[in-house]
Amino acid sequence: MNSEKTPAAVRRAPVTLEWAGEQLALLPERVLWWERERTLFLADPHFGKASAFRFAGIPVPETAHDADLDRLDQALAKTEARRLVILGDFLHARTGRSEASLTALHHWRSRQAHLKIVLVLGNHDRHAGRPPDAWRIECVKGPWLAAPFHCCHEPQEIAEGFVLAGHLHPSYHLSAGSDGVSSPCFHFSARLAVLPAFGSFTGSHSVSPAQDDRIFVVGPDEVIDLSQVTSRKSSTGKKTGKRKKRR
Repeated sequence: MNSEKTPAAVRRAPVTLEWAGEQLALLPERVLWWERERTLFLADPHFGKASAFRFAGIPVPETAHDADLDRLDQALAKTEARRLVILGDFLHARTGRSEASLTALHHWRSRQAHLKIVLVLGNHDRHAGRPPDAWRIECVKGPWLAAPFHCCHEPQEIAEGFVLAGHLHPSYHLSAGSDGVSSPCFHFSARLAVLPAFGSFTGSHSVSPAQDDRIFVVGPDEVIDLSQVTSRKSSTGKKTGKRKKRR
């Protein structure tokens, strides 16, 4: 994609880094953008989770998926992606395959009919069942190679490989005095990158990064490279993040 055709929102906003010899962009929509291959990566959307809760008698809004699908549309429009790779847990549970959730996903797929979609099957996908054939989603078992990346659901080590994964729903706790907040994050180490859960109706797990790891905190409108923030603060004798030792 040349600079004249690159959407303005992508040129202006994302945090970018070089990893595995590739240029990647981290977008606030909780997706990873690989421009050279026109590919978006996301993990753990857990579509239908609200419907599964309602099936269990817990009164939550069944339309929780609508905002997530809108956010995905925004990311696709920004990047003009041609391929979407989902790193597992596309559907949450078999009981979440309600008429409302399946209809919303069917309409979304119709809007994005040009898009090639690859689903690296996760643990929830095994129980929820595969997407309907009409959605044209290629289902594969991980590790699935999109060289140089080995795409997995659950994080794992691959000799001499660079792994993109999900499953952990990573978040990072930021503290300022007695105040604190946890936000979804991208967690990069030397050969493993764990993406935040894409689904807004999911839990999270606070990460404890090692010394050389990089944390990118996701806010509503931007992604913040925490290493740059903490380095600026340390030069003035102030701290913004609470770094925990690896357990």
